[in-house]
Amino acid sequence: MPAGLIRLVLLGALALGLPAAAGATTGAGLYSENCLRCHGVGGSGVSGQGPSLRRVGARAADFYLRTGYMPLRDPEQQPWRRHPRFSDAQIAALVGYVASFGHGPPVPAVHPEHGSVSQGLRVFTEHCAGCHQVVAEGGYVVGARVPPLDRSTPTQIAEAVRIGPFLMPRFPESQISRRDLDSLAAYVEYAKNPDDRGGWALGHVGPVPEGLVSWLLAGAALVAVCALIGRRGTE
Repeated sequence: MPAGLIRLVLLGALALGLPAAAGATTGAGLYSENCLRCHGVGGSGVSGQGPSLRRVGARAADFYLRTGYMPLRDPEQQPWRRHPRFSDAQIAALVGYVASFGHGPPVPAVHPEHGSVSQGLRVFTEHCAGCHQVVAEGGYVVGARVPPLDRSTPTQIAEAVRIGPFLMPRFPESQISRRDLDSLAAYVEYAKNPDDRGGWALGHVGPVPEGLVSWLLAGAALVAVCALIGRRGTE
């Protein structure tokens, strides 16, 4: 069957609300079932629904599918990490199909074993800690939730740095080099299970528990001072 006719059949099935290829295993079939409605034929995009996927390459497709960010039910909502909807084989097929929409960047090769944790800390502090916290536990910024990085693989870290998903800025090699990217991935891996030689880790969520502990200690000291003053006043 000619490719043009296949596309017309897929679009007609979607217009009727019917599955285009139930149980599809090929990249084209999976795309028609799960992506076509928002991203259009050949990744051309659909106004108000989804952006064009032409020339995004394998990098973006791999990141969004393996983190469970896509497919998204509501194009207005922020993508949030979920269990991937597809198997590894299906993701590989979809990534290959999206990559065929035009020449784009491949899935990056990142080597945290070649990086420096201390250099990664410096890079993370400069570019990432403002939103993710220096302990990579995530947080909140205006208009968005910032995810923790405890489930992110080194490859996903590298992909996110270059893609800039949702409100996150993208960082080209002129800002974060490949060597720095290796170190950044090494630091994030370290931050998942840090060596707390300094003492109490306080849950690794940054200033929140530290502030609570400070207030508790200050409150206890204030109560002790008040009790001491009251005892002296009754003598």
